Amino acid sequence: MAETLVDHLTTLSHRIEMRTARLTIIGQGYVGLPLAVEFATRGFRVTGLDTDLDRVTALNFGRSCSPDVANEDLMALRRESMYEATSDFGVLERSDVVIICVPTPLRKSKDPDISYVVAAGEAAAARFRPGQLVVLESTTYPGTTEELLLPMFRTSGARIGEDLFVAFSPERIDPGNPLFKARDIPKVVGGATPACTRLAAALYRTIVPRVQEVSSPKVAELAKLYENVFRNVNIALANEFALMCRRLEVSTREVIDAAATKPFGFMAFYPGPGIGGHCIPVDPLYLSWKMRLNGYEARFIALADEINRAMPGHVLTAVSEALNDVGRPLMCASVLVLGVAYKRGVGDTRESPAREIINALRRRGAEVAYADPHVPSFLIEDAALKSVDLTEEILRQAHCTLILTDHPEFDFGQIVKSAPLIVDTRNATWGLTAAGRVIRL
Repeated sequence: MAETLVDHLTTLSHRIEMRTARLTIIGQGYVGLPLAVEFATRGFRVTGLDTDLDRVTALNFGRSCSPDVANEDLMALRRESMYEATSDFGVLERSDVVIICVPTPLRKSKDPDISYVVAAGEAAAARFRPGQLVVLESTTYPGTTEELLLPMFRTSGARIGEDLFVAFSPERIDPGNPLFKARDIPKVVGGATPACTRLAAALYRTIVPRVQEVSSPKVAELAKLYENVFRNVNIALANEFALMCRRLEVSTREVIDAAATKPFGFMAFYPGPGIGGHCIPVDPLYLSWKMRLNGYEARFIALADEINRAMPGHVLTAVSEALNDVGRPLMCASVLVLGVAYKRGVGDTRESPAREIINALRRRGAEVAYADPHVPSFLIEDAALKSVDLTEEILRQAHCTLILTDHPEFDFGQIVKSAPLIVDTRNATWGLTAAGRVIRL
């Protein structure tokens, strides 16, 4: 038994060190593709496995689906045969390392939907061969790795820590962030056994400057959830503070900027129209769901979720009141929305508050158009809207311009000169002199 353990661990460690290990990354979206490119750039031959046939075809033609991967970089890796995409799960049988980067959304009941993780785990377990390393990166509830994945592989005959090595290492990708790419962000790794941890850490040390080894997958799972609970709660605090400042007729931005001059004990968070993306609206609810199963109510998470999900309603009120103040009822108004992506610089509309806000505006009778350089079309409840070109004429004609996403491509100096009425939910116009009225959160 000891000879088998040393053989598999030593062999795979050597392959990782020499960059001869064959990597397959399941899921080639915002997380999986940048990770695949990073490993391929460092000398590993990487296969991106995805069930979306259109995406697979695009990737093999060098067309990236991620703002963090340039087409020319992907094409260079394709020419060098360092990266390929496929929908054939048979590739798992030939893989030394399998990394799972699949979506973990919420059901309508706000319970975790781990069906993608289950499908990926079952596919890998069915094709298990001795000497593999399997790493889960998808954000999920604490206990997933040990309670869900490990039994799948044990059923396939795997001996964890001997002929199969399993770990959890949470993804930390921030799409569209030019300062922190996959290679710049430290990794947290928790293995099912000490040998699993060491092996997974050795893998990630080939692409990142620092790896934090922790005692178990559950610690690593909780670390990722705590990161996003921290952000969720502090965004909620900033949002509630903005509502209070509005009642007190004080600038929220001015107050926060003043507080941010303190060099210790304070981190600035700013209000917005609501939370979006896959992480912040979703991940904390994975933890609160798990805690309810353990007889504990995560009150901070519940309150933060309540505050943040109420923000689209507050934005609607702000637009309606701003129009009323200039004698224009909402039902007879044209509203130009700037930005429908959930954050600046990307085209990701998952969980974007823009959808709820636009739907509410249209239900109240407003005529709504939007401009977003990253989102050419946007599906709402009863139509598919097309992005308009942002011109001075369109800005002047709109009764209200509503800023929901502060994309860097927007010329906010020109916007405040041309738009007669602006509701700015991102403080993008802060410090600019406006020709018309500007209402800020």
